[in-house]
Amino acid sequence: MLSGTLDLSYDVNAYDIDIFDTPNTTIAELQQRGIKVICYFSAGTYEDWRTDKDRYASDIIGTSLDEWEGESWVDIRSSALREIISDRMKLAQAKGCDGVDPDNVDGAFNDNGFDLTADDQLDFNIFLASTAHDLDLTVGLKNDLDQIKDLVSHFDFAVNEQCVQYDECDVVVPFIDQDKPVFGIEYSGDKTS
Repeated sequence: MLSGTLDLSYDVNAYDIDIFDTPNTTIAELQQRGIKVICYFSAGTYEDWRTDKDRYASDIIGTSLDEWEGESWVDIRSSALREIISDRMKLAQAKGCDGVDPDNVDGAFNDNGFDLTADDQLDFNIFLASTAHDLDLTVGLKNDLDQIKDLVSHFDFAVNEQCVQYDECDVVVPFIDQDKPVFGIEYSGDKTS
C-alpha cells in the first residue's frame, strides 16, 4: 500500500513509509514488533505540499515532472538543497527511523532544467549515503540504475520500481551480490495499491 491508510497488519521484515505523513507512534509500534522502518522522502525533487516547501528557493527548482503535479526537479549541486536534505535525515533520526529511502536521485538523467552531469548525480548520491551513515541510518538507492556499480558500496539496500514491467531486475544484481537487500515495487493502475 503506497497511499491511503497505512495497513500495519502485514507480517513483514520492513515497512517503507512516508517520513512526513507517518506519526512517530506508528514507527514505534512497528519497531516494537521487530519491524525495521525505512522513511521515504524525495531528495531530488521539490514537492509543493511538504511542510518544508518554503525552504526551497526558486533558483533551485527546475523542470516539472510530467506525471506528478506539484513536483519539480531540483539543482542537486546546491548547498541550500543539501541543508534541506540533511534536515530531512535528522527528522528521520529523531522520529526513530531505521533507514531512509531518498527518492528521485536520477535527475541528471532527466529533463531537469539544469545542466546536471552524471558526476553531479554521483556526488549528490554519495552525499546522501554519507549523511545517512553519519546519522546512523541505513540508506537505500532508488532510481539511479545507470550508476549502480559506482554506488553499491555506498548504499545499504536498493529500492527498485517497476523492474518487471521495464525488464530491468537484473540491473540491481550488484546489491544481491553484496548480500544487500533489494525491495521491489510494482505499481498497479489503482493509485491506492
